[in-house]
Amino acid sequence: MKKILIFSLSFLLFNSCAKNPVTGKREVMLMSTEQEVAIGQQSDPEIVAMFGLYEDKALQQFISEKGQQMAAISHRDELKYEFKIVDSPIINAFAVPGGYVYFTRGIMAHFNNEAEFAGVLGHEIGHITARHSAKQQSRAMLAQLGLIAGMVVSPQLAQFGQAAQQGLGLLFLKFGRDAERESDRLGVEYSTKIGYDAEEMAEFFLTLERASKQTEAESVPSFLSTHPNPGDRYKAVQKLAAEWKQQVNATDLKVNRNNYLKMIDGMVYGEDPKQGFVENSVFYHPVLKFQFPVPKGWTFQNTPQQVQMAPKDGNALMVLTLAPGKSLDEAAQNLLQQYKLNPVESKRETVNGLPAIAIIADQQQQQQQQQQQQSPIRAMIYLIEHGGNIYNFMGVTTVKNFSNIAPSFSAVITRFAPLTDQSKINRQPARIRVKPARQNSALAQVLRDYQVRDDQMKELAILNGMELTDRVEQGTLVKVLEGDLRK
Repeated sequence: MKKILIFSLSFLLFNSCAKNPVTGKREVMLMSTEQEVAIGQQSDPEIVAMFGLYEDKALQQFISEKGQQMAAISHRDELKYEFKIVDSPIINAFAVPGGYVYFTRGIMAHFNNEAEFAGVLGHEIGHITARHSAKQQSRAMLAQLGLIAGMVVSPQLAQFGQAAQQGLGLLFLKFGRDAERESDRLGVEYSTKIGYDAEEMAEFFLTLERASKQTEAESVPSFLSTHPNPGDRYKAVQKLAAEWKQQVNATDLKVNRNNYLKMIDGMVYGEDPKQGFVENSVFYHPVLKFQFPVPKGWTFQNTPQQVQMAPKDGNALMVLTLAPGKSLDEAAQNLLQQYKLNPVESKRETVNGLPAIAIIADQQQQQQQQQQQQSPIRAMIYLIEHGGNIYNFMGVTTVKNFSNIAPSFSAVITRFAPLTDQSKINRQPARIRVKPARQNSALAQVLRDYQVRDDQMKELAILNGMELTDRVEQGTLVKVLEGDLRK
């Protein structure tokens, strides 16, 4: 049997080599172009549902036009590319197989000209043309086929947070240094070929490095941190940019600073309160009008679909979502069937005056889980009626750990309550405003002229891609912020 398996795997590897569109070399690839496209088509609605699209037609049109222009001169111009800005404050851009590229509004806010944007756009298209995501998927497939031994399946708490979906799973992929360097090179090549100065891409790496030091590491989900050590790549990209300038004999490459800044004037900056926000360890949702506490020290992620929280040791997960169903009873039955849960106990009660059903349930097929060396899973579930919706507030962990973590679950869920504080309900987001420098002076003085607080100075310098001591000429456009900037 072992010989047959080895022969089968060898045959599979021999017949699964494909030519890399960028390098021209043959490499192991268990995924066809058609499969890549299918993955992208499946992933796109999941990613859009997770983050939401940023509602700015002009910016969406800009990224689409530049993306299509760059795709046309790429190594895989036959793909049908799509380019979207998603509504997240995190500074990130990412791509999935098949031609789908996403920029967050957080990264769009930190660009200071079109050339910086074009360099990162080329980098992300490079991940697609060089088939980096497809390679990662192929490696995962090889692991499943038995070439990597000793894999033990661990408890899948993530299934309750829907993190195992195809599209969201792709965001967990991290590319190695060689893949990142190759995408940097392609970013320089592609952006230069459509007429942009790729040296600006190198400058943006410095902004990324400063921004990563400014923010606490835990504020950025690790699955989005796909681009390591931006400062280390600065000189390499500068050298590549000079080489491509010479190769295409370019004399008038574009930067387009003012055009870009005017486009992002008015953009939401940081968290958008209407999507929910955390303040003093309490989560508030002004639109749906509810609130609940967030345990101190727990990681927290809020998306349009759900809220997820977890202790840093990862041994538990709490999820808040809307529950389908016309009644609490119907919602409870749907939920138990969806997650294959057997109720251990169930009762009706009220949570701060709101009708609710409380359920303790174990996941089915526990005997099979034990045989696979997995610990069985237990969930505390509250289905709560509020504002015409039914909310599913669920805490999950192993049966072994349940008695330890259950008080934490209960302390959060039973403090779910209607939001009536008008100062929270009416909270407005901070927005970028683009203003001309009023005098020749250091950036710090330019910002003070627009009443920027001292505790915001460093953040604003990073946002402008400058140091506070940099000299700014009168009339130069700079970014300032208006609105509520509370952390």
